[in-house]
Amino acid sequence: MDVRGRNNVVLTGRDDGPVVMLAHGFGCDQNLWRLVTPKLAEHFRVLLFDYVGAGKSDLSAWSEERYSTLDGYAEDVLEILTELDLRDVIFVGHSVSSMVGVLAAIREPERFAKLVLVTPSPRYIDDVEYRGGFSQEDIDELLESLESNYLGWSGAMAPVIMGNPDRPELGEELTTSFCGTDPEMARVFAKATFLSDNRADLARITLPTLVLQCSHDAIAPPEVGEFVHAQIPGSVLISLDATGHCPQLSAPGPTSEAILAFASESG
Repeated sequence: MDVRGRNNVVLTGRDDGPVVMLAHGFGCDQNLWRLVTPKLAEHFRVLLFDYVGAGKSDLSAWSEERYSTLDGYAEDVLEILTELDLRDVIFVGHSVSSMVGVLAAIREPERFAKLVLVTPSPRYIDDVEYRGGFSQEDIDELLESLESNYLGWSGAMAPVIMGNPDRPELGEELTTSFCGTDPEMARVFAKATFLSDNRADLARITLPTLVLQCSHDAIAPPEVGEFVHAQIPGSVLISLDATGHCPQLSAPGPTSEAILAFASESG
């Protein structure tokens, strides 16, 4: 299967506009961008896709060797852009895809014009003078729970990740998304996500970068967004008045407006 089919690539929006590539996070697929896509599509060519192992991707193309580190997901991004012969792309990555975009931009910076990092975290585990939000024991327990009972873990964790307990339908949607992912593929992606440490990569980014964080996020607390902003030279930090880790669902209006304003800036 070609790259377009492998990653379920979908192009929408203006044929003559700059390209905005929307990259989903762990346990999700391109469907979680549906509330911000229409606004962006008025001004840009929007590129949606699923990582191998997610959504409607070709699951036969998945291998544990390739996808056991974030480099494998960065390869997906770069192979899609190569297949479509795209450069100067505005890359929008949610959650772990923020660091996937960082890795891809370091490898082939000519493919990208700007980066938008939505609720990013370069390291989830606390370290000396660094707060990631979790202890090593927290992450060990999270991964053990995921491996032993993935459906149960999904039902418990998705509402925590989503936040917004007053809007339970959001947590239910994320639970459904998680539960639709093959447990073995989810286990490998989870380890690649929660055990990663990309702090040293941030200073290597020379592209204009927007860091979008939520004011209340159990997965990537505000200190993490501030750290990312401080490490990427010249980056812009916006704190959305939003709760949870998925503002493209919980606050699609402010999220799309922030992306649109940054992506439309010249220079």
